[in-house]
Amino acid sequence: MLRAQVCSNDELSFLMEAHDGLSATIAQRSGFKGLWASGLSIASSLGYRDANEASWTQLVHSVERIVDSTELPVLVDGDGGFGNFNNARLLARKLHQAGAAGVSLEDSCFPKLNSLIGERHPLADIDEFSGRLRAVKDTVAEHLVLVARIEALIAGHGLNEAILRAHADAGADAILIHSRKSTADEMLSFVTEWRNRLPVVIVPTTYFRTPVSAYRNSRISTVVWANHSMRAAAAAMRRICDSIAAQESVASIESHIAPLSEIFELLRYDELAVAEKQYLQPS
Repeated sequence: MLRAQVCSNDELSFLMEAHDGLSATIAQRSGFKGLWASGLSIASSLGYRDANEASWTQLVHSVERIVDSTELPVLVDGDGGFGNFNNARLLARKLHQAGAAGVSLEDSCFPKLNSLIGERHPLADIDEFSGRLRAVKDTVAEHLVLVARIEALIAGHGLNEAILRAHADAGADAILIHSRKSTADEMLSFVTEWRNRLPVVIVPTTYFRTPVSAYRNSRISTVVWANHSMRAAAAAMRRICDSIAAQESVASIESHIAPLSEIFELLRYDELAVAEKQYLQPS
């Protein structure tokens, strides 16, 4: 399912961020056909910074909960693989065991820092990054979609460096090109120069005003809404907590939060009731 979405230029696909079982369930209910297990969002939900403070085992555990909560394929933000080629292939193998459908690996150095923080992030040597990708491909080629994430534009190295690094894809199934600009011009220039040698995945977090028609016209494969459920949850929790703390009451906020019946429905408490009748009270 993920390969059909990410590895094709015929139709634009959308992956929605998920960081736990509940956010994954909500995304499926809203109609999304695939999920992005966001490194930023998972780290944030655990109280860590997106700087490889959460371990790869914590990432795998979170992905397992996301996978178990829906029937959707999950593309995992694997950062740079948490080390060298050996760490990357171990991560990929464990993600496959957890049920992930794909992994994205970026050409960053370990430990990484979130792409939208700071300037001139150091990039891995091209050959070393290519070796990481080859190791993952050799380990899980039949099981996981491999996306090579290029950070050259984020690091301020320009279009030529981004194209050069994309050519070192080492058998990846798609290229994710990342940009921190407020418009899509930089990203679209890459797409034009790249000429769809491999399908292109984008993350329009900063250039969110760009109409989706521009992506379709450029035959981009996949758009990742990379952190929006986590950010929405943070904003909503802050408003509710501020209100309760100020008013010392929950009366005024009850109409602004999900009723418990909705939570029970999302997590299929009705299935548990049916199962109890079948297994605890057999006729």
